[in-house]
Amino acid sequence: MVELSNQTELAHFDAQDEQARDDQAMIPKLTRARRQSRLDQALKALMDYGFTAVGLILLSPLLIALAIIVKLDSPGPVLYRRRVMGKGGTQFDAFKFRTMYINGDEILAAQPELKAQLERDHKLPNDPRVTRCGRWMRKYSLDELPQLFNVMLGQMSLVGPRMISPKELSRYGEHADELLSVKPGITGLWQISGRSNLPPGERVRLDMEFIRTRSAWGDLKLLLLTIPAVLRGQGAY
Repeated sequence: MVELSNQTELAHFDAQDEQARDDQAMIPKLTRARRQSRLDQALKALMDYGFTAVGLILLSPLLIALAIIVKLDSPGPVLYRRRVMGKGGTQFDAFKFRTMYINGDEILAAQPELKAQLERDHKLPNDPRVTRCGRWMRKYSLDELPQLFNVMLGQMSLVGPRMISPKELSRYGEHADELLSVKPGITGLWQISGRSNLPPGERVRLDMEFIRTRSAWGDLKLLLLTIPAVLRGQGAY
């Protein structure tokens, strides 16, 4: 039994390594982070802190209402902290409204076919761990609104590459340092290009494309394009 378990575990890691190599192969060669001018840096900082401060004020009634809904919908904390990679390789807790039941692991363990699908695809469209309010909050990205506080703390940007967990960093291979040269964003190219419907390799490619071509004007354009993308509610689960 132990030998079989070890073989299964080794096969799982081999599959992860193969997927990581496939993802890295989709990244164009000679990718280098575009150096931003001081004007671009100043405009980005102005958008991050200015837009976020105004947004927090305007959205405060909605944030309070969502917090109450999460608390009433199922037992557990209102906020979920996800450990992610930040600029320079630092790690921080990204804030989200909790969208899963607190006994999510037990729920998934009772459905081994879904657990296997999650391990294989790294996503689960009909995840039984997601709460009732969590489904529509995820659909319209309302669960990500608390990340505005991460922006004010200087840990995130409004626009940037997709935030990733430490274990996901291997997908970027030799480009990992380049990914960590910028702050992760609440929105970005992946948000307007399909969100969770995108295969992992395409998400990696879009992250690197953003870093290569980023500018203050590009950030503003992506912010505006995010609004209709989120309202369509496609690719979020």
